[in-house]
Amino acid sequence: MKVKQWLASSLAVLMLVSTVGCGDNSSSSKAESKSNNSSAVVSETAMPEKDYATTTDGSAKVKIDGTKFMVGDKELWFNGVNAPWDKWNDFGGGFNFEFWQDHFQKLHNSGVNAARIWIICNGDVGMAISADGTFDGATTAHWEDLDNLFYLAEQYQIYIMATVQSFDNFKDQNQNYQAWRTLIQDSDKTDMFVDNYIVPLVQRYGKSDYFWSVDLCNEPDWIVENEECGKLDWLYLEQYYAKAAAAIHANSDVLVTVGMGMIKYNSDSQQGNKISDSALQDVLSGDKYDKSLAYVDFYSTHWYTWMQGMWGYPFSESPTDFGLDGTKPCVIGECPAVASDSDFDITSAYEDAYNNGWNGVFAWKTSGQDDGCGLWLDIQPAIEKMAGICEDKIFPNGKKAV
Repeated sequence: MKVKQWLASSLAVLMLVSTVGCGDNSSSSKAESKSNNSSAVVSETAMPEKDYATTTDGSAKVKIDGTKFMVGDKELWFNGVNAPWDKWNDFGGGFNFEFWQDHFQKLHNSGVNAARIWIICNGDVGMAISADGTFDGATTAHWEDLDNLFYLAEQYQIYIMATVQSFDNFKDQNQNYQAWRTLIQDSDKTDMFVDNYIVPLVQRYGKSDYFWSVDLCNEPDWIVENEECGKLDWLYLEQYYAKAAAAIHANSDVLVTVGMGMIKYNSDSQQGNKISDSALQDVLSGDKYDKSLAYVDFYSTHWYTWMQGMWGYPFSESPTDFGLDGTKPCVIGECPAVASDSDFDITSAYEDAYNNGWNGVFAWKTSGQDDGCGLWLDIQPAIEKMAGICEDKIFPNGKKAV
């Protein structure tokens, strides 16, 4: 269903009310079965005929002031969730408008103001990528599905962190894994991905107040560490992050991050901050990209209970005490809603993170099949408690009744 079709029908009716398995240190995927939406690579790409028409006016745009997120002159705290997919590879695949509409309304009503969504799950659907890593763009269906997503985000005040790549792209069980490995290790082909996807993405939707950030990759740590993901060198990943960040900053005011799987690669007190300003700017050469624009705007470290013995418990510490450099806002971009190996309590975790200076929490996950880390009903009490504690920071411009 296209946005314009939904707009027409909405005049007549009321609005209705993978992966590292739960973050363990193996290389199993978070993804449900990808058989639902896997398809042959589609080579035909084109933007929809009409530009995306935002319903926002800039008054809800997210900006940064020091180590805080701001909307106008008011502080913003992300009472967030991971709503990564419905059926896996939704965008350009099996996108279900009614599901996302109902889901966003449910999240909004409880007090969620942000969702991390994988708009590319593993690169097998909606992407025109050749076997040699040549990247031509995204399919028309991919863009049309995103038009609908951002329209719904605006209606339900859900800020979108759009994840555009994952270690899943590189896993050798996937259709196009070798093409993605080639793309990321070939500078010219990385440029093609930036030019033909990242730049069009932020140019098309950057005018929406609710497109607040791009997550350049989900847990790149596993691309470096795991044989099934190629064990690629950090250099190639950093070059992609540097180029994409510079291009995003040159073409929009959308913020940039990388969803780091472990603090050990996000901290100079561990094995080095692989996405520090200097790490990204040092790998750029030539004059295609402005080196000064190669930086992430905030940190989005992930945490699961198996990490506690090695790196601590972030919710009871400030971001700096946990190992981040104290120069940028910091969110916990993934954490379990439940954990069978500990007495972890998600409601206390959200409140503790807020009290210790984190700028938001995004629990895993509210959509998709249960992978053992919990689902919406496990997260909902934490969301509702935070809405009672700091609704003025969750909805700085007021919460709409929808």
